[in-house]
Amino acid sequence: MKRLLSFLLIPMLLTASQTGWAQGKFMTKAGRVTFFSTSILEDIEARNTAAAAVLDLAGGQLAFSVPIKEFMFKRTLMQEHFNENYMESNKFPKATFSGRFIDLNVAALNEPGSHAVKVEGDLTLHGVTHHMVVPATLELKNNQLSAFALFSVAPADYNIEIPLLVRENIAKIVSIRVGLTCDPVGGAAAPVTRSASPN
Repeated sequence: MKRLLSFLLIPMLLTASQTGWAQGKFMTKAGRVTFFSTSILEDIEARNTAAAAVLDLAGGQLAFSVPIKEFMFKRTLMQEHFNENYMESNKFPKATFSGRFIDLNVAALNEPGSHAVKVEGDLTLHGVTHHMVVPATLELKNNQLSAFALFSVAPADYNIEIPLLVRENIAKIVSIRVGLTCDPVGGAAAPVTRSASPN
């Protein structure tokens, strides 16, 4: 069900325009995802500002999709290796996450400031899916929903093979930051209320 959400819910909601904020749905097509790993030879960092995301606060669900080729590196050669040798982005063009908020207090989001939340769901990367729980923060401000998360993944868990020649020079854990600034779907200005608990 959660994997189906990433393939069906995102395309439908990203083309929708008449659903109200009162239903608690927010979306962006320009979410920011960065990853960083430190190594003996050189730190590796890349940025992506093309993540598509839908957050349904009323239903307690969320989904996002990240085009792998949109990760930008300082060095062109590093970007080529990332796409061709590591991520095989022609074969696996997107990373997706779909899941739900854990014990989300929607009423509290209408109070000023950022609010700590937890999200659980399935991260699919390089054709491999793992279930995970991620801490995050949400903030409703100026008719927008801001979301932030910081977590780590191990490339080996997703069958991302590092060539033996450089294996000892690349970190086994990669830090990932997700930053979203989402607009209400339909643009209506109304308080967010929860309609039902997610299954």
